[in-house]
Amino acid sequence: MTHYLRQFLKLEASGGILLIIAALIAMVMANSPLQAAYEGFLHLPVVIKIAALDLSNSLAHWINDGLMAIFFLVIGLEVKKELVEGSLAGRDKAMFPVVAAIGGMILPALVYLIFNMDDAVTRTGWAIPAATDIAFALGVMALLGSRVPTSLKAFLMALAIIDDLGAIIIIALFYTKELSMIALAGAAVTIVIMAVMNWRGVGNNLAYIIIGAILWVFMLKSGVHATLAGVITGFFIPLNGTEGSKPLDSLIHQLHPWVTYFILPLFAFANAGVALAGVTLNSLIGILPMGIMLGLVAGKPLGIFGFCWVALKTGLVKMPGSIQLKHIFSVSVLCGIGFTMSIFISSLAFEGLSAEYITYSRLGILIGSTIAAVLGYFLLKLSLAKHSPKEVLK
Repeated sequence: MTHYLRQFLKLEASGGILLIIAALIAMVMANSPLQAAYEGFLHLPVVIKIAALDLSNSLAHWINDGLMAIFFLVIGLEVKKELVEGSLAGRDKAMFPVVAAIGGMILPALVYLIFNMDDAVTRTGWAIPAATDIAFALGVMALLGSRVPTSLKAFLMALAIIDDLGAIIIIALFYTKELSMIALAGAAVTIVIMAVMNWRGVGNNLAYIIIGAILWVFMLKSGVHATLAGVITGFFIPLNGTEGSKPLDSLIHQLHPWVTYFILPLFAFANAGVALAGVTLNSLIGILPMGIMLGLVAGKPLGIFGFCWVALKTGLVKMPGSIQLKHIFSVSVLCGIGFTMSIFISSLAFEGLSAEYITYSRLGILIGSTIAAVLGYFLLKLSLAKHSPKEVLK
């Protein structure tokens, strides 16, 4: 049993598979006699009290606001690494996935707004189909194994990372509530402290994590979404430390398994359990779910492929590696897998409103992401059928 578990964890697709399993378990529990147990688990009160600090919320909120900050920390670390020495280092390397990501955020939002522009409430969810789920998309791509060229995987990773960075900016600008200037001042002080630590070459990850946790508390109290503290902390952790140490690489290595095999599956379990009682076919073709589904399935490929095609034709970018346009189109469809970030944004967009908004938005995400995953897989498999085996994943 241990041998098979180790073999499973070595698979690149294992993270995506766990997400699917967690989401399916949540759906089954939410629509079975176990619904009460499922809801009770999510609403379990969790209190943290240290001196004057008193944080009390449901387990679901702690997962979404607390544990997901660690996910955002890893995103911050990966974005910094790619910008400094990875696939986004330098203008030539960065331009192609940047153009693709911009198109992949703009068009899905426009498709969503075509359906929801006249509804002031659902209109706030315009960013829901703009995000790509890295774990799912890379997991589906990994199912094709060595047939996938290295440059194509690097393109998808860079695109998804920029996409996530765009989603983070959107959350900060458009899904921030009333601001507390006192808490923001405290957040600013902690950011300055981390900046000085970085400038002085402090390579102790624990020191950054402690200051980052304080920043998280200030963010939580400020009205700006607390998970952004993770991204900010990630940007300040240095790539190179003393005596040849690699603080950033070390922290990614330590956190990645926790994020992949615990935090993201737990997030999926806590957010994918949609009760289907009262849901009808007519309601599924309503403006909210249809805007999300078509934003993911049609808006994503139209935006990514369309912007890439125009940029190539105008000479703004060059095609990297052995990638061809048919590969770009297949990946653009695969990027319609929104899931984690889309669910996260939907919870912010419709927080405090009727449960129906959350239900139909998540159904739209689940259905749209599933269609994009299946279509993307088969299109990518077809496009790689006659691909040269010279450039493959290591």
